[in-house]
Amino acid sequence: MKTIIGILICGIVLMASPAFTQKIDEARMERDIEVAENILKTLVRQQFDRQRMFFGFEVDGSYQEGFGVTFRFPADFTTPITFAIAGDVGDVVWMDGTPRGYSYSVTTPSRTAREAEQKAKEESDQVRLKAKAAQSKASLNTDSIRQAYNEKLVSAAKDFLIDYGDLISQLGANEKIVITNRGDQPRVWVNQFLSSPKRSHLSIEISKSDIIAHKQGKLTREQALKKINVVNTESVDAVEPDLELLSSIFNRLYRSDLSNTFFTDEGIYYERLKDFGAVYYMRVYSSNQLPNTNLFNMPTARLSEVDQAARDKKVKELYPTFEKDIKENLIEYGRTVKSLGDNESLIFNVRLTKCEGCGIPSSIELTVKGSVLKDYASGKVTKEAAIGKVAVKKGQVQ
Repeated sequence: MKTIIGILICGIVLMASPAFTQKIDEARMERDIEVAENILKTLVRQQFDRQRMFFGFEVDGSYQEGFGVTFRFPADFTTPITFAIAGDVGDVVWMDGTPRGYSYSVTTPSRTAREAEQKAKEESDQVRLKAKAAQSKASLNTDSIRQAYNEKLVSAAKDFLIDYGDLISQLGANEKIVITNRGDQPRVWVNQFLSSPKRSHLSIEISKSDIIAHKQGKLTREQALKKINVVNTESVDAVEPDLELLSSIFNRLYRSDLSNTFFTDEGIYYERLKDFGAVYYMRVYSSNQLPNTNLFNMPTARLSEVDQAARDKKVKELYPTFEKDIKENLIEYGRTVKSLGDNESLIFNVRLTKCEGCGIPSSIELTVKGSVLKDYASGKVTKEAAIGKVAVKKGQVQ
């Protein structure tokens, strides 16, 4: 009898193991995401007056097993947008990063005995026109425009999540749908006509379980909308010494002479986001290709002149160690950051070395709360416990 029970228990355990869990139909997931991208773009366009605003708005979606689907909007004003400004002149301001030239033509009568008076009038007109243009430009507040723009994006995103999120049918109940305008590299303010140093960060997310509950009538629309977590904030340009220090620490840790996995040979940049935290952007490599050859040197692995197959094999071996080490370094050196609030996050967004067909992610994002770093720094939690609180989000598999 004990033998039979043991066999049954083993069978249940095996069926619950990853090998027996349902696999994602990748082709169907890709189709669902592409349909969802189209719906989301349409909902965004419907938020704007088409006669006054035109843009090639793109949405890019991707799935990560265990996390969910992320849809990315363009960052800030990275799409060509026109705003019609009400007023006597009826100026049109383009926010696509392309400067527009303006000229004024004033027709005057031929020179007469009243030439001096006419000249004075023309100069007065020019002063008036310049003053009016300056006033119009001042009235166009880029911050308020960006805020209005972002509010429309948030509105469209909420409608999408509540009404159409269930179309991504293979998501697990604990997985999420996230819509954001943050990419995997530092964003620059591309608006050159009306410059502003600030950049915005949007994140709108909901769990699949909340979408299902709404569809099943367990949550009203208003209740489901309250389940959506929305972050709408902007970058802060003030230099914070502890954040600068952390950037320099990681720059040194991941140079090829210290790292034993992947290395960086360029700056590690960060953005400080108001009431949200700090995001670091980092790119790492595994090798240097020798000129005019198909051979590689791998300085951190102490390998020279290896071929593509040997290089890729070593990359796959190094990745698990890299992920483990960077989580440890995030905790060990992240505790030096004192300027983050308890509910703010320290995030490292890492673009990984290229390795086609290797099965490693193209990027990895690590997130830890400021409260965790403070607890570790004060000895309230162990290093292992703090590392366990680091959330890891992986990009598409290469």
